[in-house]
Amino acid sequence: MHVRKNCKDLTAGEQKRFVDAVLEVKRKGVYDDYVRTHAHYFVADGEGGKRFGHMSPSFLPWHRAMLISFENELRKVDDQVTLPYWDWTSEQSTNQLPWTADFLGGNGRTGDFQVTEGRFAHRLGQWDINVQVTNDPFLMRNFGGWNDGVTLPSRADLEEALSDPRYDTYPYDSTATTAGFRNKLEGWTVGADVGWKLHNRVHAWAGGQMTGGSSPNDPVFWLHHCFIDLIWTRWQARHKDVPQYLPEKPIAAGDSQFGRVLSLDDTLTPWEFTPRQLLDHSGFYAYA
Repeated sequence: MHVRKNCKDLTAGEQKRFVDAVLEVKRKGVYDDYVRTHAHYFVADGEGGKRFGHMSPSFLPWHRAMLISFENELRKVDDQVTLPYWDWTSEQSTNQLPWTADFLGGNGRTGDFQVTEGRFAHRLGQWDINVQVTNDPFLMRNFGGWNDGVTLPSRADLEEALSDPRYDTYPYDSTATTAGFRNKLEGWTVGADVGWKLHNRVHAWAGGQMTGGSSPNDPVFWLHHCFIDLIWTRWQARHKDVPQYLPEKPIAAGDSQFGRVLSLDDTLTPWEFTPRQLLDHSGFYAYA
């Protein structure tokens, strides 16, 4: 059983092995497949078709499956590597991990927001942005610059989601903002004036490629979603006596959400799992 650690607890050697493995997966051409997959399965409420990865109950198990798949690719390169997580409620300094030059690099420079330090800097020739909505070939970040300023979530912000005893609520989309752990954690605040929360807020804070469907272009994506996954396990531990995923049964024909939301035993395409199979992470990995 391999163990996922807080990035702040990685040794210098573990940091290097992780970055080495990520760069090798990129060199082999596999990394960009994950970027394309994430962008393809980003289906919003206003679009047609089934919502697999976002704005739906399957947000958490779909990304858990993606993390497992990507972690397996890293471990093909180096079986000592695991995905670390970034606790953005406590590690908020831009001068410490994960933003150091010998790990993921720091903020983008003024003007074009290009990341120029660290091994993901474009000038080193190892990190071309190939799946994108712009023609810029380099990794970009703009810490806190989104929409005239955004901060990282606090522990109190996170507690609001963790304390909600219901996994999700109808209509199981981005408008389920008054109750339900999943949408509070995912961070949609449609119709509210408080801005994006939690998961979405971190994407917005990082800026650059992290603000779109091709967000895995930034390797911090994996550390961010690893922490989201850990938060799900903490919610499960706190609320053991309630349904761990909703809806448990398919939504009936004639309902506006029919064919759009995954129930407990639907397949998390393109991953070969159902939400039920991923409710318990302990058969795959542990958290330190």
